[in-house]
Amino acid sequence: MRFGIVILPQHDWPDAARYWRGAEQLGFDHAWTYDHLSWRSLSDERWHATVPTLTAAAMVTETIRLGTFVASPNYRHPVPFAKDLATLDQISGGRFTLGLGSGGTGFDAFVLGQEDFTPRQRFDRFAAFAEGLDLLLRGERGAEAAEREDTAENSAPAGISFSDDWYTAYGARMVGEPTQRPRMPFLMAANGPRSMRLAARLGQGWVTTGPDGLVGEEWWQGVAALSARMTEVSDAAGIDASDFGRSLSLDSGGQFALESIGSFEDSVGRAAELGFTDVMVHWPRADGIYAGSERVLEEAAARIPALR
Repeated sequence: MRFGIVILPQHDWPDAARYWRGAEQLGFDHAWTYDHLSWRSLSDERWHATVPTLTAAAMVTETIRLGTFVASPNYRHPVPFAKDLATLDQISGGRFTLGLGSGGTGFDAFVLGQEDFTPRQRFDRFAAFAEGLDLLLRGERGAEAAEREDTAENSAPAGISFSDDWYTAYGARMVGEPTQRPRMPFLMAANGPRSMRLAARLGQGWVTTGPDGLVGEEWWQGVAALSARMTEVSDAAGIDASDFGRSLSLDSGGQFALESIGSFEDSVGRAAELGFTDVMVHWPRADGIYAGSERVLEEAAARIPALR
């Protein structure tokens, strides 16, 4: 079992550095932050941008992996985002994992004046977003340019080109050879059959927060059903389970895993029984959502070696 911690982007620099350094010093394997412009009950509170936050985190850590939990196409285009990510990965020394999801239906989905997409449209956009990033993040040498009509008026320039119903890139340039080969790993959020198949096709791992709207034992039963479904999809795709991570956010289902050591250990054990290779908890906040004690966090971190 590998252990991750989510640090919300609410702390001003340089005070925020203590959280990212602390995650590494406490022995966590990976650390994440949300990729939103604002978020739910915290929408009126301080909230920093994702890529600068993770870039700063990369500069004050050495070994811990860093990632987005999770990036979405709600307000992003693959070309500038891929450039940002490739630069961040180079700065981190190849320690970045790209968490990807379809995007929720909250603030981020409408702040730029977007229309209210149907679930199918949101999935189609997610697939196009992930496929574009997959192509771009391999760099110019690793990417195959989209097919274009071979005429003098419409010939593809040097660089990376593709076009679909959602995005167009015409001769996009990256920063050079990717830091991780063939590109940085994708950890893909998926609960439905189509998104799970997409995760199996493009991802190096799967992450879930479990089924929406369920709490307690019903949530755990829902997580078990999702895990079984992901196993079916992975088997059908011929995926070697040892090469495909399965991550669970423990702080869903109506309970904060770090409310006590007993809660933490029980949640980790149940996730392991369901076949998850990685779990994530949130750094305790002073109040509101994820409220808890850093003393419990430190005690939980001390138990990690025995729980691996």
